[in-house]
Amino acid sequence: MDARGIISRKRDHKVLTKAELDWFAAGLANGDVTDSQAGAFAMAVLLNGMTESERVGLTMAMRDSGDVQRWDMPGPVLDKHSTGGIGDNVSLMLAPALAVCGAYVPMISGRGLGHTGGTLDKLDAIPDYRTEVSVEEMRRVTRDIGCAIVGATGDIAPADKRLYAVRDVTGTVESLDLITASILSKKLAAGLEGLVLDVKTGSGAFLTDPAEAVDLAQAMVSVANGAGCKTAALITDMNEPLASCAGNALEVENAVAFLRGDAVDSRLWDVTVALGGLLLELGGLCERAAEGQAMIAAALQDGSAAARFGKMVASLGGPVDFVENAGKYLRRAPVVDEVTAPASGFIRAIDGRALGLAVVGLGGGRQKQGDALDLSVGLDQMAGLGTHVTKGDPIAIVHAADEAALERAKMAVLAAYEIGALVTDEHALIVKRIG
Repeated sequence: MDARGIISRKRDHKVLTKAELDWFAAGLANGDVTDSQAGAFAMAVLLNGMTESERVGLTMAMRDSGDVQRWDMPGPVLDKHSTGGIGDNVSLMLAPALAVCGAYVPMISGRGLGHTGGTLDKLDAIPDYRTEVSVEEMRRVTRDIGCAIVGATGDIAPADKRLYAVRDVTGTVESLDLITASILSKKLAAGLEGLVLDVKTGSGAFLTDPAEAVDLAQAMVSVANGAGCKTAALITDMNEPLASCAGNALEVENAVAFLRGDAVDSRLWDVTVALGGLLLELGGLCERAAEGQAMIAAALQDGSAAARFGKMVASLGGPVDFVENAGKYLRRAPVVDEVTAPASGFIRAIDGRALGLAVVGLGGGRQKQGDALDLSVGLDQMAGLGTHVTKGDPIAIVHAADEAALERAKMAVLAAYEIGALVTDEHALIVKRIG
């Protein structure tokens, strides 16, 4: 068995066997499969798709390419995953809020993928915070604090770690089959008892078509429940940024303001509380999601989630007073300027993908594997759909490394916004529950 043969079979629309998928996943983990072969495999899967049995087989093969965790905690071990969007920093608030409510959250997160930001890249903006830790340290922090937001260690789904990085730079991010296998291999390897999936749809999502988002959610819910992890999904709207900012340090600052109650984006609040309530229901910490939502809201409003986030940051090497003094620690971009409305009217449409690519163009995301990020750059105070603006009003603020990057980003933001005389129809934020 060899990589070329397996790639050729997928290229020719053949159904791969469990043995072939096991071999390929092991090759990703041990280096027998090269980056070019991984990219060719990913493209073949993107173009030709996988059957249900292949999808399950690849997920389990990547899960079993490393260690699978077993827990003995006084509460349920739970987690959440988002398929990615613009201004989606939910994890930073949700993990500590769940911990306050009695859950244990070993949140294995990823880096930026395509036009969307990554939770680990955001956390890298916190000085000395360690996103790459041993399994033993991840388990210690989860046990002691109740939550640990970290990257997959070399021992957790190493096959996915290789394939994930290759997908980001080979135009294969959008594959439903690879998204399913990537997300679930890490989550199932973490030994979860409950999982909620935030599957985005709209202009800023990987899956702009709501029907495709439903297909992905159903696929992941089916595979995860079949593997013994109680799982449900929410289809949520990403036709505009979730938070009012996009960029690594900016989103961390936004999350701290949210946790402290200083400034709370309403869409961000609604999604965080909805996901948390559903997850507490799945974990048996409440009978109904509505009760769980009230529990999450209380943890956020009384400051206990903020305190728990601060303890997690300190336990993973960050400043002990980060929540109290985030502005002292987060890097600032040297060039900042407003983007102003070219006409008066209502914001009728926002191209979320274009905004995400604007952040990438500023240096806040990767254009090729191994790119170093500028964690200070991004967009802030982005106006939302339905907002009325007068010509010359600010619709966003660009944080850039230099004047040239600033001007490119300002043009990209202007192109992403549509302003007209009539208000557009509202999009439902929580579109559908699955599972």
